Amino acid sequence: MTRRPRTLTRSGYWLLGSTVALVLAGILMVYSASSVADYVAYGDSAFHLKKQALFAAIGFVALLIASFWDFRSRRGELDPRRPDVVAWGVWAVAFVGLLMVEIMGVGKWGATRSIDLGFAYVQPSEYAKLGCLLVTAVLVVAWRKGALDTGPFLGWLAAAVVPTVVLIMMQPDMGTTVSLVVGVFLLLVLGGLPARWLVPSAVGGATVAFALVWAAGYRMERVTSFLDPWADPSDGGYQIIQSLYAFGSGGIDGIGLGLSRQKYFYLPAAHTDFIFAVIGEEMGLIGSLAIVIAFGIFAYAGFRVAWESRDLFGKLLAGGLTAMIVVQALMNMAAVTGLMPITGIPLPLVSAGGSSLTLTLACVGLILAVSRYGGQARVRLVRPGRTRGSKSAGSVERRRDGRTHLSGVDGGRPTARRGA
Repeated sequence: MTRRPRTLTRSGYWLLGSTVALVLAGILMVYSASSVADYVAYGDSAFHLKKQALFAAIGFVALLIASFWDFRSRRGELDPRRPDVVAWGVWAVAFVGLLMVEIMGVGKWGATRSIDLGFAYVQPSEYAKLGCLLVTAVLVVAWRKGALDTGPFLGWLAAAVVPTVVLIMMQPDMGTTVSLVVGVFLLLVLGGLPARWLVPSAVGGATVAFALVWAAGYRMERVTSFLDPWADPSDGGYQIIQSLYAFGSGGIDGIGLGLSRQKYFYLPAAHTDFIFAVIGEEMGLIGSLAIVIAFGIFAYAGFRVAWESRDLFGKLLAGGLTAMIVVQALMNMAAVTGLMPITGIPLPLVSAGGSSLTLTLACVGLILAVSRYGGQARVRLVRPGRTRGSKSAGSVERRRDGRTHLSGVDGGRPTARRGA
C-alpha cells in the first residue's frame, strides 16, 4: 500500500515563502543590475534575466523533487533512497566534478572553478558543499547510534572533507571553502560532539585559515583593503569603495528601481557578488532591510524545522543546510558593506549564477523534506489509569522518576552514544 505524502509544517511554509520572495527579488535585481552591461556586451538587455529565470525554474523543479525525499527509508541494502546511499552518491559526483575542474576547468578572474558543458557552466564546488554536509550528517547519526566507533567516524569524516577542501582551495576559492567548513562545523555542533573536540578543531581551523591568507598576496591585499580601503582607492580598495558609494547614494528609500549609477561599469560584479550594493542604492535602507528580514525569516523557519524534527538525521540535515545558507548570506552582506574582507561568494537565492541558485533551491527542498517527514515520528500514548504519573506526564509515557521515555530526537528511539 502506497503511503500518502505528508504535508508541510507551518515552518515549512514560512521557509518556502521566504525562499520564493528572495528568488523573485533576485530576478528583478539581476535584471536591473545587468541590463546596461548586457546591452553593451550582447545587444540584449535581458541576457542575464533570461538565464536567471531559467535557472530558477530548474531550481524549483529540483526543490520539488527533493522535498518528497522520504529520508526515513532504510528498508533494504539496495534502496536508493537511503540517506547513506544518497549522501555518498552526491559527494562522489561532486568530487569527480572537482577533479574535472583541474583537468578541463574554465578560468575567469584568476581562478578556475567551472566546467563548460556546452550549454552552461557548472561549478562543482557548490554541489560539494551539499555532499560534505550529507555525508557528515550520515556519519554523525551512525556514531551517535553506536554503529560506528570514534576512530572510523573521524577517519571517514576526514576522508570526505579534507580532499574536498584541498581541491576547492587549489582553484582557488577560499570563500566557498570557508562556507563549507563552517557548515560542517555547525552540523557537528548540532550533532552533539563534545566541546573538547570542537574547540581545538575551531582553533586549528582558524590558524590554518590565517596561514592561508598570509601565504597568498592577493588574500592579504583583501585584508589590508578591508582595514583601510582608502589607502589604495584605485585598485585594492576599489570594489568596497564603490559599494559604499552605492549604499550612501541610496539613503533611506533609494534612488529608484533601475536608476543605479554604480552599475554603469563602476561596481564590478554588480549582478553577482555585489548585487546587495545595487539593492541598497536603488531600494535604499528599506530595501536592504527587507532582504535581511527575508533571510531572518528563512533562518528562523529552517532552524524551526530542524528543532521540530524527531529524526536525528532530519534534524542534522535541516540545521546544517540552514546554517550553511544563512552563513553564506551573512558573509556576502558583511563583505559588501565593509564589515569583513571580500570573500567572492554570491548572495544565496539573489545573485546571478546557475550553480549557486539551483544548489540552494535543492537544499531548500531537502529542508522541506525534513518538514514533511521529519516530524512524523510515532508518540506512545498512555492508557488512562495505567500509571500514577499519567496526569503530570500528559499523553507521553514517563518512567517512575518522572522522566520521559522519549528522547528529543530520532522519534524517541534511544541513541547509543550522547557524547564521547
